[in-house]
Amino acid sequence: MRGELMVSRRLPRVPMGRRAGAFAIDIGAVSLLSFLLAGSLFAPVFLLIWLGLRVFWVSRNHGQSWGQWALDIKVVSTRFGSLPTVADLMKREVVTGLGSLLTLIGVVSLSPTNGWILILPIPLLVDCGAAFLDTENRQALHDRLAGTVITQSRRGYSLDLKVRKLFAEMKQRMK
Repeated sequence: MRGELMVSRRLPRVPMGRRAGAFAIDIGAVSLLSFLLAGSLFAPVFLLIWLGLRVFWVSRNHGQSWGQWALDIKVVSTRFGSLPTVADLMKREVVTGLGSLLTLIGVVSLSPTNGWILILPIPLLVDCGAAFLDTENRQALHDRLAGTVITQSRRGYSLDLKVRKLFAEMKQRMK
């Protein structure tokens, strides 16, 4: 346990906005693919694509999903300071995938007659909300379960920096 804390403290942390942005890119891509491919079998197809992107793709792509690659972040094991095992990624993403699926079902099914459906995002909010409360390691519940942290990477597209630069240029032109 002590070694995990030492490795965990040495790794540079990612701001919560970048982390949420990467998650949004991933959930958007997976939900779009699921809607296009699944039809009435949306839930199982969503979970299969989610696990494919967030477990198998990440294990082959230096710890980065599509959203994480776009924003220069990666998943790292707290035990070794390197790429987590497939089993660790699977633990992590089953929890996140189920929470994401419930949230997506809640958002898509919302109507004036079934406002109770707004309780479906609660598991994902509790899971990810733990990262906001953990000021030292910024680990969500799924990170603690799998023994992982989200850290900055030098490998990626730097989408957040490119968008920030674009807005700065637009602001400069407006003056």
